[in-house]
Amino acid sequence: MALYAKEIAKLQRIITLAEKLIAESPSPKRGRPASHNGSGAPKKRTNEKRVRRTGKALVKFRKMLKEKLKKGVSVAKLAHEQGISRTYIYQIK
Repeated sequence: MALYAKEIAKLQRIITLAEKLIAESPSPKRGRPASHNGSGAPKKRTNEKRVRRTGKALVKFRKMLKEKLKKGVSVAKLAHEQGISRTYIYQIK
């Protein structure tokens, strides 16, 4: 494939432009990006392991949550105390 002088000049300009862009761009960050929750703030990581409750313990736990909700304890306070999400409490309701 033969190229004309104008085409070669255009290709050389494209190559120099690409080289400039590569030189000016910041170095890529390595690793996984920080995970974020819906608000844009980074998620808080806890060192505690998740708790998997047995069937009987789960029934007891749900019953206790419902009783506290009837007493007027806020969902946010319950979620913080028990280490569960507010949405999980709303699902139990």
